Amino acid sequence: MNTLKLAALAIAFSSFAAGAIAAETPAAAGAMEKCYGVAMAGHNDCKAGAGTTCAGTAKMDYQPNAWKNVPAGTCTTIKTPKGMGTLAPI
Repeated sequence: MNTLKLAALAIAFSSFAAGAIAAETPAAAGAMEKCYGVAMAGHNDCKAGAGTTCAGTAKMDYQPNAWKNVPAGTCTTIKTPKGMGTLAPI
């Protein structure tokens, strides 16, 4: 094969691979939802209830009023040692 054909083949393969990877990434450009009770201490997204201000302020793992953004439709399937994730603060 000549160099031009190899280059064209490489470009075609890399385009295909990039498309396949994007298709396998859930919520790559999709919606997110707030999921309560799944954040680890100090790793919540904004506003974790009374006494907190914003991201990183959860005082304990799986704090019931602290939330993380997760891909839409996955929250209630997340299992933690304290139960399942919820769409509303507990």
